[in-house]
Amino acid sequence: MPRFAANITMLFAELPYLERFTAAAAAGFTAVEILSPYEFAAKETQRALLANGLDLLLINAPPPNYTGGDPGYAARPGGTDRFQRDIRRVLRYGDVLDVSLIHIMAGYAKGDEARATFVENLRWAADYAPGQQFTIEPLNSGDQPGYFLDDYNLAAEVLDAVARPNVGLQYDAYHAQVIHGDAAQVWDAFGNRAVHVQIGAAPGRCEPGTGPIDFDALFHAIDTSGYQGWVSAEYTPSTTRTEDSLGWMTGRVVGLR
Repeated sequence: MPRFAANITMLFAELPYLERFTAAAAAGFTAVEILSPYEFAAKETQRALLANGLDLLLINAPPPNYTGGDPGYAARPGGTDRFQRDIRRVLRYGDVLDVSLIHIMAGYAKGDEARATFVENLRWAADYAPGQQFTIEPLNSGDQPGYFLDDYNLAAEVLDAVARPNVGLQYDAYHAQVIHGDAAQVWDAFGNRAVHVQIGAAPGRCEPGTGPIDFDALFHAIDTSGYQGWVSAEYTPSTTRTEDSLGWMTGRVVGLR
């Protein structure tokens, strides 16, 4: 079975940020991801990881603009200088945390110029930090209207154009189901490109067990595909306490303590 990790931006959100690490470890997780840890000094997050024996798998980039800008702009024309400056900052932050993956968010833009900008920025990041693995992830247009990367076919085209070994696909079962109507079929078509996997039920983005996605079949497909990475639980629990939403992992303990 897959190795499961916890997205502690969405899981354990009933707790203050630094307490989520302890809660994730107590639930048996040995790895976590954090969408946007930048509100806290890297050393604070580092101490929480070390104290709880957790590895950090993934963070998002570029960091959000707390003055009111959108949380991602890698495909937005005209922002290349800012992108490079912010990616350098993210890499310094990620180096402190020994983060495995950095998800580069495309942001809100459309058209050929946006595509060319996204490809150029991804190539630059990959060449600037060849030892760092980067990911891109399609997000559904219902949740993220106007987001550039809103289709797995487009993601494949971008990856082919970038053509860098350290840029790969971030597959999310929830987004795949909403975008294309069949998360398993999307995995069959694009899973060979995946370097990271996230899961959540559709359409409600809660824990597995509701909706049309057959997670038993999906986990089997992931296993038999030869995928060696983590599967991160990235959903909003339907329960008050996150621990009460983890029943779907019963019998699927590989990757936990």
